Amino acid sequence: MAKQESQKAIINRLRTIKGHINGIEKMIEEGKTCDEILLQIAAIKSSVHKVGVVIMEEHALECLMPEEDQPVDKEQMEKVIKTFVQFSK
Repeated sequence: MAKQESQKAIINRLRTIKGHINGIEKMIEEGKTCDEILLQIAAIKSSVHKVGVVIMEEHALECLMPEEDQPVDKEQMEKVIKTFVQFSK
């Protein structure tokens, strides 16, 4: 996926997440049940995780796939791995 397309997809997903959060606020104001609210919160958590995964994939491709005839930068690779580990916690 082209970088511009990827950014657009991420922004659209984040806007959807914002809408879900606003929906949860409304659900609380309306006195919806805990089960209904927690189900929506779980959906938001999943969506946020998916956004993180897409961003990490893009980051890895940018950082770990050097231009032709360039060596892989060990320090950069270590940094990307540390970022993966932090994200996965």
